Amino acid sequence: MPTSFDIPSRCALCPRRCGADRAAGQAGYCGAAGTLKVARAALHFWEEPCISGARGSGTVFFSGCALKCCYCQNYPISAESFGREITVERLAEIFLELQSQGAHNINLVTPGQWQPWIIAALDKARADGLRLPIVCNTGGYETAESVARWQGYIDIWLADLKYVSPALSAQLSAAPDYFAAAKTAIEAMMAQAGRPVCDAEGMMQRGVILRHLALPGHIDDSFAVLDQMAAWNDADPGCFIPSLMSQYTPFYKAKEAGIGRRITTYEYRRVVNYAVDKGLGAGYMQQRSSAKEEYTPAFDLSGV
Repeated sequence: MPTSFDIPSRCALCPRRCGADRAAGQAGYCGAAGTLKVARAALHFWEEPCISGARGSGTVFFSGCALKCCYCQNYPISAESFGREITVERLAEIFLELQSQGAHNINLVTPGQWQPWIIAALDKARADGLRLPIVCNTGGYETAESVARWQGYIDIWLADLKYVSPALSAQLSAAPDYFAAAKTAIEAMMAQAGRPVCDAEGMMQRGVILRHLALPGHIDDSFAVLDQMAAWNDADPGCFIPSLMSQYTPFYKAKEAGIGRRITTYEYRRVVNYAVDKGLGAGYMQQRSSAKEEYTPAFDLSGV
């Protein structure tokens, strides 16, 4: 028997609040309509060590995205709606299959536009034996209301803080309100999840990992992002784990937006040094060699 849940008739799941009648099959700004769509489900080994571990993170990539950044490495699913339509019941099965494969957790990548569907699937999967921590892997562009609705479902927030500048977020993600929305949402995530907790194997069970991807030519905005992260850490030391990424690769429409190159060693070193000076050294830093295409999964409907 199909699982029942409410499909939005005036969608307001993300800060764009586009009002799409998804119950009638209308797609929102994010590209998501009324039927759940997934692009890939597999063990993933390229997240932070406390997420991927030795056995991998059970990662489900959802189609659509509220941001659709012009440089998105996952643009076939975020901007071009690649994926397969599946039922809530099938998604619950996928969660259990990933658990049986030895996944350390279930990692939901850009799940916000499918929140009602995923909550229904998690309820079913838990009733059938799902016991893993659930990770919400998000670009940070969320509403406080959406974060609140994840209460009791999300254990770990793996969230980006991409920008502070409204002009830069408008240019690269068509979202001048990005920082205002993300700041509110991330504070709600930290309040909800509490301080980071890891098990005896060093695998994260609860808490927030806060990521920032340094962009070429925009180091000053990275400094502003790190100022905000430092302010949170100064107010409550250790309230999140910082993760500073150098893996920017000029995908999709990056060249048209004026960021058609990778970050230089000098630029990234400046960002890392600034983070350390701000007291954010107790986290993750990438090698600049991480800016490679092989870090981007092939979206071939594996596991779906």
